Amino acid sequence: MNAAPKEMVTWRALNGAMHQILEDHPEAFVLGEDITTWGTGGGTYGVTRGLLKKFGKERVMDTPISEEVLLSAVSAAAARGTRPILEIMYSDFAFLGFDGIINQAAKARYMFGGQFDTPLVIRSNGGSGIGKAAQHSQSLETLFAHIPGLEVVLPGTPGDAYGLLRTAAASDNPTIFLEHKNQYYDRGPVDLKPIPFGEARIAREGTHATIVATQQILAYAMLAAEELAADGIEVEIIDPRTLFPFDMDAVYKSIGKTRHLVVGHEAVRDYGWGAEFVAQTVEAAWDKLDAAPVRIGGARVPIPYAQTLEEAVIPSKDDIIAAVKRTLA
Repeated sequence: MNAAPKEMVTWRALNGAMHQILEDHPEAFVLGEDITTWGTGGGTYGVTRGLLKKFGKERVMDTPISEEVLLSAVSAAAARGTRPILEIMYSDFAFLGFDGIINQAAKARYMFGGQFDTPLVIRSNGGSGIGKAAQHSQSLETLFAHIPGLEVVLPGTPGDAYGLLRTAAASDNPTIFLEHKNQYYDRGPVDLKPIPFGEARIAREGTHATIVATQQILAYAMLAAEELAADGIEVEIIDPRTLFPFDMDAVYKSIGKTRHLVVGHEAVRDYGWGAEFVAQTVEAAWDKLDAAPVRIGGARVPIPYAQTLEEAVIPSKDDIIAAVKRTLA
């Protein structure tokens, strides 16, 4: 008999997954900047709390502030048979080590004829909502999803955060695991078991329009759905959970029922992953649509520091409602 899901906030779900991963995989170790000091010994957001005490300094270690070195080092360590889990304090800082991610970890299996794997998890966070400004609030998932060889994960609930991190740690591929910094205290059920990559989640069932959204925009879409329902519009909401591998079949199945599509993300709309979902839908399932798809995303500007300006450049609940009504018009 399966145990009943536990109610947890996201950071505790991630923390629980990290404990389980280190127990399940003796070859796994955790490293990052200040992961045993800040947040009462759990890093900036508490995710690594208690790991040092339980697993020791050989498997849980603070590092110098040098993303370029760290990302190349864990790529090499993974190729040597370990399973590193590296925390990058903010995903914006990953730019400093793109060579280690893109030219080393992502390409190693291909360039060396499959002689070894790179089972590496790069944990970080993105998104706006807590006033971190332009260099600490970007949503960069599309950049990573564009690179062959990388798996890209965007958990939108505590349960998905736990289950997808377990799967990431067991994967033999380099995985970019992007949490949302404004969702660490979201609460929800956690099943305490892995969740497969490439399987979208139906967050809400509906018949009039399909919304595909992730993380904070997913949360706004759920709020928008309640208001739309009051107007007699029932939307179906799909959370992709992973951008690569991605589950387009779930989208095709949904629009076969609703015949309308809205795709929304917090990342800049121009050239964002939403355009890829729309393009694949148009190419493979145009006959299922009664109207052109609508995509929404962040404005093409750096994220402002001031709260009112920050809110102005990120899609809102009202933007989602307007997008749905536009495609239904």
